[in-house]
Amino acid sequence: MITVSVKWQKELLKDVEIDTTQPPYVFKCQLYDLTGVPPERQKIMVKGGLLKDDADWSTLGVKPGQKLMMMGTADEIVKSPEKGTVFVEDLPEEEQVVAIGHTAGLFNLGNTCYMNSTLQCLHSVPELKSALIKYSHSGRTNDVDQTSHMLTIATRDLFSELDKSVKPVAPMQFWMVLRKKYPQFGQLHNGVFMQQDAEECWAQLLYTLSQSLKSPGSSENSDAVKALFGIELNSRVHCQESNEETSEAESVYSLKCHISHEVNHLHEGLKHGLKSELEKASSALGRSAIFLKESRINALPRYLTVQFVRFFWKRESNQKAKILRKVDYPLVLDVYDFCSDDLRKTLDAPRQILRNEEGKKFGLKGSEKSSAGKENDVKMSDAEGSSNGGGEPSVAPMEEGEKEAQMTGIYDLVAVLTHKGRSADSGHYVGWVKQENGKWIEFDDDNPKPRIEDDITKLSGGGDWHMAYIIMYKARVVSL
Repeated sequence: MITVSVKWQKELLKDVEIDTTQPPYVFKCQLYDLTGVPPERQKIMVKGGLLKDDADWSTLGVKPGQKLMMMGTADEIVKSPEKGTVFVEDLPEEEQVVAIGHTAGLFNLGNTCYMNSTLQCLHSVPELKSALIKYSHSGRTNDVDQTSHMLTIATRDLFSELDKSVKPVAPMQFWMVLRKKYPQFGQLHNGVFMQQDAEECWAQLLYTLSQSLKSPGSSENSDAVKALFGIELNSRVHCQESNEETSEAESVYSLKCHISHEVNHLHEGLKHGLKSELEKASSALGRSAIFLKESRINALPRYLTVQFVRFFWKRESNQKAKILRKVDYPLVLDVYDFCSDDLRKTLDAPRQILRNEEGKKFGLKGSEKSSAGKENDVKMSDAEGSSNGGGEPSVAPMEEGEKEAQMTGIYDLVAVLTHKGRSADSGHYVGWVKQENGKWIEFDDDNPKPRIEDDITKLSGGGDWHMAYIIMYKARVVSL
């Protein structure tokens, strides 16, 4: 890390840090934050000519304290006329965000699209942002290591910056701390940071936040991440050969959609994902045997995450290969069929209330009978279409003054993380996020673009276009 000064027009920017382990493009992103000159417009004079985005710092001879010269014009801001007409560009940035309808994009710092897409999807969860805001610099407990603490702080600060900005944000501090906490994200190949798996980034970040956002000794909001994303599974493990049977309970942050030639829809993939074969020791047989593990959901989260298991290890090429098969997924997902008997009983009454509420919109008379038939549920879900409705499940901490809300097992799609390419270690990741106003935004690094629902349903795979890798649904609840 070296410090330089930069002369731009009549300004002299002092003490600008250069991280020589990162490409010059990252340095240009810093200057963009300071001057408003986009990286593509910047002309910075160094030894040998103009500074290139992918140049090697070690060959440029830049020394501490050196003065660099930059040329380039900043983004123009339209001034309001004398009559007092207010343009979006004249509003404070926080108000510009509201007017535009979405928050800022994230600069790609060199194969960091896997990280950017993960951050944009998780940033769309307001309850997670609320939990992060309550986390302070002095909030670290003895159970949380320093790097986890710093990654949580960096996440909080980055989310806050995204909420206040309409210009692209350079997530440099977050990336530096992420690599320190999880060194695999700092792997280099020929001096360039390698592409990484977005699912690994998602899982590692949630795990870190689950540790740091816990409130030890407090029953209220004791595990914010688990309440938001945690799925409780009960499993029956049975050996047909010996008739041995045991039960297991576990908590996970996502369901798996396994893909085979039989799977055409998410519902089928989830069904496969909740069944697996295990080889383990049988006390009755005195040797190893095959056990069948069948799982059911016993507690639901506010935000249900599903990972499409598209990558597998190919021994011949010694790398991760990708399953390109098309697997359709709905805008409204009903998980009642995957729930345990106990959870179904809990869901029945709220589901009936939801059906009655939907029926009233069409002048139908509410039914007192509690029916959990999937066909009726789907009809009522479709009646609301792609509603962005959601709220607090019964297992989650309640906000002050909020009525008790109950889960229905019905979820609305709110985010899709896609991958384009043939390998997990290459290609490109993008986040597609539903905004509070119901509109969809494609967050392709620093270039957010508005999209429609038809664009989202076309991300189901079957070719070389972007296809869903991780999807996130928000719970549809009723108040009692």
